[in-house]
Amino acid sequence: MDIPSLGFGTYQMDERDECARAVEEAMETGYEHVDTAQGYDNEEYVAEGLDAAGVDESEVFVATKLDTDNLAHDDVISTTEESAEKLDADSIDLLYVHWPLNTYDPEETLPALDELVDDGLVDRVGLSNFRPDQIEEAIETLDAPLYAHQVEMHPMLPQEELHELAVEHDHRLVAYCPIARGQVADVEEIQDVAEKHDATPAQVSLAWLMAKENVTAIPKAASSDHIEENFGALELELELEEEDVEKIDEIDERTRIVDFDEAPWNHG
Repeated sequence: MDIPSLGFGTYQMDERDECARAVEEAMETGYEHVDTAQGYDNEEYVAEGLDAAGVDESEVFVATKLDTDNLAHDDVISTTEESAEKLDADSIDLLYVHWPLNTYDPEETLPALDELVDDGLVDRVGLSNFRPDQIEEAIETLDAPLYAHQVEMHPMLPQEELHELAVEHDHRLVAYCPIARGQVADVEEIQDVAEKHDATPAQVSLAWLMAKENVTAIPKAASSDHIEENFGALELELELEEEDVEKIDEIDERTRIVDFDEAPWNHG
């Protein structure tokens, strides 16, 4: 299956009961895409949640990410095998390079991804937190098509250049922190659109993202109420008008939630 426009994020869900329960509830609510990572230490809990929900491997799109210490060729292969085992998956729908840091080497890491695709353990390859020039380099190096690039993206960080690249090269731009960890609720333009449609600011932010070409949003939610609230953005997306999208596009505030000195965008 192709990646759905709305996914379920599991960042910081490293408690077995919480993660498994949240994934189970998300699947029962109607989500068909779950996002995890080696660094989240919860791949097996995600699998437990999917199993508890009675979801077959073919019915859900599962994505995970390689840890920055696991990007040497042999480590890519061996740790992906471990991830597939933890996820109880014959093949992983989408495998990302989480960050182009530490052991990342395009000439080692990317051919290993191609090998995993050729062997059938991984269906699609992705990148995460790459600069535009690093994306271009990876596209040139990979044999497999780049399927997705995952980055922080929300109305206060619209990622115009990366979005243009995604449309140009026809890969998905997958938005993490899609509600800016709740900060969208304080933005007047988003409040106005939310009031107009009797929706929440979180739903407006998610619907705005999904209304864009080639964009998928992956909000994290632990509580039942937030799991259902975020899922409601799918219905709101159908109601958003062009003037609503334009109003949010014109927000001039800029906020980056995930940032640190070694981040790729602070270099190069």
